[in-house]
Amino acid sequence: MNHNLIDILLVEDNSDDAELTIHALKKHNMGNNLFHVTDGEEALEFIFATGQYAGKREVENAPKLVLLDIKMPKVNGIEVLQIIKSDPRTKNTPVVILTSSKEDPDIKQCYDLGANSYIVKPVNFDGFAKAIMNLGFYWLLLNQPPVK
Repeated sequence: MNHNLIDILLVEDNSDDAELTIHALKKHNMGNNLFHVTDGEEALEFIFATGQYAGKREVENAPKLVLLDIKMPKVNGIEVLQIIKSDPRTKNTPVVILTSSKEDPDIKQCYDLGANSYIVKPVNFDGFAKAIMNLGFYWLLLNQPPVK
């Protein structure tokens, strides 16, 4: 896989949720250039081309969209969001929080840090698949990103 041509970076430690997300995107032809990592530390290494991704990609080739869970091992999603949005090279990368947390402080903090959207994972598969499909359609096809 060419790590410089990633449309979607999925950062999700729950393998069932990750599988559902990937399936929903692929079903609508939006999962071909998707890359999945399971914790915040690996997400940061991927985005900033450090650690295991050093020399394999360039930070300037940020994903078109980051789907980010909040509750993860090593580095949580809120910390990942803060780092992405505070770096001039990645601050314009759209970050959608996909989480099971409906806690108001999390929602406010994510928006304060620059999240582009905050979505609480639906419990049933059909609702989840439809939400993911709409997300992919909007961010990959409709949204006009700034010119790099």
